[in-house]
Amino acid sequence: MSELRFAQAVNLALTDAMRSDDSVIVLGEDVAAAGGSFKATRGLVEQFGAARVRDTPISESSIVSAAVGAAMGGLKPVVEIMFMDFITLAMDALVNQAAKARFMFGGRSHVPMVLRTPHGGGLSAGPQHSQCLEAWLAHVPGLKVVCPSTPQDAYSLLRAAIDDPDPVIFVEHKGMYGKKGEVDPNQRATIGSARIARAGTDVSIVTYGSTVDHALAAAAQLESDGISVEVLDLRSIQPWDQAAVLASVARTHRVVVAHEAVQAFGVGAEIAAWIAEHGFDELDAPVVRVAAPFMPVPFSSALEQHYMVTPARLVAAVQKTLA
Repeated sequence: MSELRFAQAVNLALTDAMRSDDSVIVLGEDVAAAGGSFKATRGLVEQFGAARVRDTPISESSIVSAAVGAAMGGLKPVVEIMFMDFITLAMDALVNQAAKARFMFGGRSHVPMVLRTPHGGGLSAGPQHSQCLEAWLAHVPGLKVVCPSTPQDAYSLLRAAIDDPDPVIFVEHKGMYGKKGEVDPNQRATIGSARIARAGTDVSIVTYGSTVDHALAAAAQLESDGISVEVLDLRSIQPWDQAAVLASVARTHRVVVAHEAVQAFGVGAEIAAWIAEHGFDELDAPVVRVAAPFMPVPFSSALEQHYMVTPARLVAAVQKTLA
């Protein structure tokens, strides 16, 4: 076990997967010589060669389409899309090909590919480089979507995604690449399994990705007021751990669902609706959502701070559900 930054954990997962399986390849813009836009693929081309770590043209549609074909032909491609915003250019390959191949061919053909992509704001990258679009992909049958919040899960979930026989979207918050944490390469994760990041008894905050840290900060602040907050890290958005969410609701009877993506028609809406349908008798108050407003991400740093989910907004949400 060693302390690694988030980006280093991703790099280690790729390295270990490529060492253990010659069919794993890496594709993307600047992933080879430059080591990736956020240096998560640094050093891979030197270890495994240009045949397995390939710089591609600036064409997301072509990159993902090639990966789908490679996956159906027996390889395990890991694609890097530089920013999640650019996934719009690859939606046909993802939604109409990768997601549907197993169903259209009666289970005789699988697409064991991973698409890694960073999302999220907070860095003044503007409305075309800061979006959180995971709800789009979670809505598509046949795609799995995961979003780790720690270096350990960055490693463990990426190894699980590469081993999965179906396409997995691996979402990384670009503000977290420098986050440090202990990583045990022997520890494995299961796609679809949540974790309790902090135990509590009064309110549950259900979240994922970088918002987990904001939830933990809010929980620490509320503890001084005698409020015990449980933080449930989903880790996997599709499939998501319904049993873990229901168990948390049964413990605390109040829920705040939080994510950085736009609130309207988001992941939080699905979770809130499911709780209302399956856990209504456990609720002592309505489910409260905390997310981004229905507008593009501002470029202005001052405006972006009002756009983002913060510990202060989560504290206010917890107090609202307790009122």
